[in-house]
This record gives sequence, C-alpha cells and structure tokens, in this order.
Amino acid sequence: MNYKISTIVTGIIGILALIVIMGSYEIIQPGYRGILVTLGSVNKTFYPEGLNFKIPLISTMYHIPIRQRTAEIKAECFSSDLQQVDIKVKVLYRIPQQSVVKLFMEFQGDPMDNLIAPRVQEALKEVTAAESAEHIVKRREEIKTKALDFSRKKVGEILYLEDLVLENIELTKELEQAIEAKMVQEQEASKAKFIKQKAQIEAETMLLKAEAEAKSIHVRGEAIRENKGVVELQIVEKWDGKAPLVVGNGQGTSIILPMAK
Repeated sequence: MNYKISTIVTGIIGILALIVIMGSYEIIQPGYRGILVTLGSVNKTFYPEGLNFKIPLISTMYHIPIRQRTAEIKAECFSSDLQQVDIKVKVLYRIPQQSVVKLFMEFQGDPMDNLIAPRVQEALKEVTAAESAEHIVKRREEIKTKALDFSRKKVGEILYLEDLVLENIELTKELEQAIEAKMVQEQEASKAKFIKQKAQIEAETMLLKAEAEAKSIHVRGEAIRENKGVVELQIVEKWDGKAPLVVGNGQGTSIILPMAK
C-alpha cells in the first residue's frame, strides 16, 4: 500500500516538475517580440526572438508580430459636391520593436481597431471633402497620397503606416452613370477635335505642295524665257539616238517618219 502511494506521489511530483521545466522558458519565433506579464505586471522591455526564460506558473509571454501586416477597412465619405463616396482601403502597417510594449499596454498589441482605422477613416474624409466626386474617381492616386500623409501625421511615430491601397471607390448609381456619360462626351469631343486637326493639317500640306509646284513651274518658265537653249538641251538629253525623217516643206502639216534600220 505504501509502495503504491509512494509511486503516485512520485508521479505527481514528476508531472509538476515537468510543468515547471516546460513553463520556465519560451521560444519566440522570427518576426515576433515577446511581452512578459507576471502577476498582472507588464515587463517594461520586450524579449527578442529565440529562447527566453520566465518564471513558471505565474508568468505569461505574449507574442507580438513586428512584420508588416495588412487590414481592410471601409470609409463612408462625402465629396465637396455633397455626393456620398464609399471607399474600401487596405492598410499596410508595421509595429516597430521599440513600440511593442506601449502598444500592448494601450491597445493589447493590435492597434488596428482603436488607433489606425479611425485615423485613416478621418484622413480619407478630410481629403475627399475637398474634392468633387468626379475628381475623386479620376485622381485616386492623388487621393491615396494625401490620405496616407494625413494618416501618418494623425497616428504619429508609434508605428509605421507603410501604404494605403484604395481597392474600390463606390458612388451612387445615378452619379456613376452621369460621370460615365460625361466621359463619353469628352472622348467624342476629343476624337472630333483630332479629326478636325488632321483634316486641317492635310489641307495645309496640300496647299504648301501646290504652292511649291506652282513656284517651281514659274521658275522653269522664267528660265526658258531667259535662255531658249534650255529647251534644245532638254531635247538632246531625252533623244534616244535615232534620227527622225521629216517629210514636208515647212508649210502646213509635216510628217515625221522613223528612218529604216
């Protein structure tokens, strides 16, 4: 009986020892930093990746990612012409290791819902309020750049806002149709302007060509009048070496016959 009790006690002690040993260290994976909480008290320094030791049973290690993270949020905005604009945006952010303790204490390690999202939404509303709905759709890259700059100023240096990606900008159906119709009209106007310019250029080209040809004819005429030998020279240059036979006395009609070979 005593042997059985001794065996049970030994087993319990072994299990407790194993729990203590297993709970006395923590392995933090690459891309994470550790936050140690002992009896509700947060250690003021973070723990690096790798093997770290802690007090078993009364200490807990929380793993906070410092890699770039992505979250998707929506913002309901209004343009300067009082049109509703719904924007779906992806936020790329990263927690610097020097901020993991502060963010853990203030935002439980994930600042997206309470810190980043409200400020990005606020920034988007400020930017879109200064632009018409049509410009927001056409100049989304400019809207993104301004919103990112405003968001970074609002968030501060506690974390890094890497980028904003405007995935979708939604307008009311009526407004979308109106903008689309206007864009079609602008394209048609641009096409008509191009055709007109092309025809004008072709006409100017033909006029210049005609003027050049007329000038050339005038110059040749003047040259012939001033030097009659030019005509005889051209005849000689174009002669193929065959002497023609002329029949006639110089009065009336003359007949030119080729000489027999």
